[in-house]
Amino acid sequence: MSLKAQLEAIIYAAEIPITLEQITDLVRESVTASGATDDAEIKSRVRSCLEELTGEFGTPDHGIEIRQVAGGYRMSTKPEQHEVVRAFAKSLKPPIRLSLPALETLAVIAYKQPVTVPEINDIRGVDSGGVIGTLLDRKLITTAGRKQVIGRPILYKTTKEFLMRFGLKDVNELPSMEEFEKLVAESFQAELIPAGSAQLPFTEAASPVENTENAAANLTSESVAEEETAS
Repeated sequence: MSLKAQLEAIIYAAEIPITLEQITDLVRESVTASGATDDAEIKSRVRSCLEELTGEFGTPDHGIEIRQVAGGYRMSTKPEQHEVVRAFAKSLKPPIRLSLPALETLAVIAYKQPVTVPEINDIRGVDSGGVIGTLLDRKLITTAGRKQVIGRPILYKTTKEFLMRFGLKDVNELPSMEEFEKLVAESFQAELIPAGSAQLPFTEAASPVENTENAAANLTSESVAEEETAS
């Protein structure tokens, strides 16, 4: 990967303006491999490449520009694109925030689908009836017929909305159960920090538009975490 491509990817991914020093530290190995011998030369090459990249994004063919803000670099939409971006922002759905019971239930359905409520209850060890209703309302799950056993319980599966919300091509792209459990544990641990504003995993995907350091979630009003009555 070229140095310019690396810089573009770093600035795109940064939630806040990233400084020249931070960028240099991240790409130091790549620049050194290309022949740079000391810190001054490495920093000079990075700065020069940033200037080229900024110039390229400054042409009329790009709707996004790279600007220096608060001592760092960030991507933002150009002023002439603000109206179309504002219209897009208004059309976005607010990010989904789910309680731990809802996440657990959704995970069971995602990995075991199609699955019935009794089967979900057996896996979780608690009644999931109330949470199922919430997930249905959010259109993250849907019915998938009835299981051909005594009582013919309803089967549930994830929806296209689930895939879109979580940025998945299909359910085969789901992380392993171990990875999922780790994400949930880390997210809820972060929520216990009073000064933090950490969100649970699986919030709506983002793009770098004007004044959206935290992407599409910041373009819409942040939804309040739902208090589930089911445990």
